[in-house]
Amino acid sequence: MKKIVVAISLVMMGYLAVAQRTVPIIPEPQSVKVNTGNFTFYKNTQYLAPTAWKPIAKYLQQITSSSIHTLQKGNTRIVFKENKKLAPSEYTLEVKANSITIFASDYAGALYGAQTIVQLWYTTTTPSHIACVTVKDKPRFEYRGLMLDVSRNFYPVSFIKSLIDVLSIYKINNLHLHLTDGAGWRIEIKKYPLLTDQAAFRTHKTWKEWWKNGMGYLKKGDPLAYGGYYTQNDAKEIVAYAAAKAINVIPEIEMPGHSDEVLAAYPNLACDSVTNRSGEFCIGNDSTFIFMQDVLTEIMQLFPSKYIHIGGDEAAKGHWKKCTKCQKRINDNGLKDVDELQSYAIKRMEKFIASKGRYLLGWDEILEGGLAPGARVMSWRGEQGGIDAARQNHDVIMTPGGTCYFDKYQQNPAGEPEAIGGFLPLQKVYEYEPMPAVLEKEKQQYIKGAQANLWTEYVPTQEHAAYMIFPRIIALSEVVWSNPAAKNWAQFQEKLAAHYQLLQAFNVNYCRPSNRVDIVTSIDTTFQTATIRFNSEQYQPTIYYTTNGTEPTTSSNKYSMPFVIDKKVTIKAAILNAKKSVPDSVLINFHKAFNKPVTYIIPFSKAYPAAGPKTLVNGYRGTLTYQDGQWQGFTSNIEVVIDLQKVDTVSLVQANFMQIIGPGVYMPKYIEFETSMDGVNFTNQGRDNNTVSPKESSLLFKDFKVQIKPTAARYIKFISKLQSGFQFIDEIIVE
Repeated sequence: MKKIVVAISLVMMGYLAVAQRTVPIIPEPQSVKVNTGNFTFYKNTQYLAPTAWKPIAKYLQQITSSSIHTLQKGNTRIVFKENKKLAPSEYTLEVKANSITIFASDYAGALYGAQTIVQLWYTTTTPSHIACVTVKDKPRFEYRGLMLDVSRNFYPVSFIKSLIDVLSIYKINNLHLHLTDGAGWRIEIKKYPLLTDQAAFRTHKTWKEWWKNGMGYLKKGDPLAYGGYYTQNDAKEIVAYAAAKAINVIPEIEMPGHSDEVLAAYPNLACDSVTNRSGEFCIGNDSTFIFMQDVLTEIMQLFPSKYIHIGGDEAAKGHWKKCTKCQKRINDNGLKDVDELQSYAIKRMEKFIASKGRYLLGWDEILEGGLAPGARVMSWRGEQGGIDAARQNHDVIMTPGGTCYFDKYQQNPAGEPEAIGGFLPLQKVYEYEPMPAVLEKEKQQYIKGAQANLWTEYVPTQEHAAYMIFPRIIALSEVVWSNPAAKNWAQFQEKLAAHYQLLQAFNVNYCRPSNRVDIVTSIDTTFQTATIRFNSEQYQPTIYYTTNGTEPTTSSNKYSMPFVIDKKVTIKAAILNAKKSVPDSVLINFHKAFNKPVTYIIPFSKAYPAAGPKTLVNGYRGTLTYQDGQWQGFTSNIEVVIDLQKVDTVSLVQANFMQIIGPGVYMPKYIEFETSMDGVNFTNQGRDNNTVSPKESSLLFKDFKVQIKPTAARYIKFISKLQSGFQFIDEIIVE
């Protein structure tokens, strides 16, 4: 009876698929009403709009008249009408049998109404017809963004424009271009021509090759040079093109760190303490501020954005401690340390940017040493920086690495193009909530939205960039536009299934939905049971599973609802269709150490605590990412003692580890365990040595096992020897 009750409760909680929708609009509008009938597009359909909105009407006409299915003659029209009662970016869309009317108070709202029609056009099942609907819509957050790193790998103007086309369809309204970094300066500055003559081209085609081979630069025109830059005319073209699609382009010029390429061209801006290559400007040098102000003056002439991004992240401050000029700046200004020196630089630039009527925007490191009065913060090292800034009454854009960094793998790394590491599947992006639950209500006004970031160290081509962005940015569009109560993963999956034909029409190289089954467990420690449910990026897949460790077939159990396990089993699940998936597998094991007290002789990393002290015996196995809350991280040896709370027979100790060397996660050198009756005197019972090469770059998992003759014990001491970097462990099993 218990199993039936649990399963029914999960159905009520919405774990199973919802009834099918008929209006696949993404992001989910404030309200959608489906009416009877259809609107038909004809070659002679009229498109009427106020003068300022005529480009939108022309764009919509080009889209809807392009199909060979569009009928020649009819009597329908599309009308754009101004309604000043609507808020900025808000629109109302009325689709009737003979007319479509879009009401808005501004250009953005009118465009968003048109883009909703574009979505209905490309997702319709009947060519040249869309359903009669009434849509009332407005954004939840004013800032909805994507950052593209064009320094690590350069992408042409044509790609930027094609990206803008699709971002606008999903109502993303900010494109942040990371224009400068050590890998290349990407924007023409007329006052400093060496930035593009000597710092925009490098010795190797990809960032990875360049990084491993000396990180050198070549002059423009050198036959071996790789790279490029946007001319000022290019920048103006991008800005104008984006503005027509209601997208603001935010330029980022890195300072005071990540500026290796600048110092290669203008070494006089480096600290006098630097004997090797450095990426940090000398803050004690007045020429540094003259340079930065000159550059930003030209940047602000090209980019009308109210936000001017100055980076401010990851500066290696050791040079400043040794530099006589920097130390003089600290002493002359009564600064406490190099953190306050960086704050001095940021505040000085903020004052300059504010004098031009703009706002300084920076990564959350700009909080260190004190935040500049008018600065805005992008919180990337989790959400705490954003919370702190909001509590100080500063505007914040949330972009935490765990949910908004699109340089991570989005499917099983074994079949994916190389990425920097980590794992960020589509559903995790969709489930992100930008408004921190801990933030006081009166401070929530400072959370302006969220942004996805694509850093491109491992993304050498525009096709690869599109693959990393789509469809994850579509999921984020619903996060930042729609009301949280209107979000539903199953509904989103259904809508997205219809949108793949839109992406195909725009020639987007998107990541196809994974055929993998995710096995999700919910452990009940009181009753020692596990509730099992299956997830997939496929829409309404047929999933077969086994509980005896065998490969699933069409004769196996067919999944229909969550079920409960109360004993040791190995579950395997797969989608069995024309493209058979590799079965996912999970071991459910209420072993002898399950939920028992654990004493950490050596503490785990504060950065990766997982579920805390009970992580290693809580019954949960880790997934494909060490950021899932089940992998506990250590930068040292692992040494813990488990109290079985009674004398028991022990014959096996095993533990699962991962390796992904990109972010520095390695297998241990070995594991071993010891037994004790009193918790004081321990006897070593054996060791299992690592067999995985530390040079193996793909994501790997290994169960280390030590098996012995049955031995009486109450206490188990588990030891894992660190090899390098981090080691991540999910569960210690004792049998």
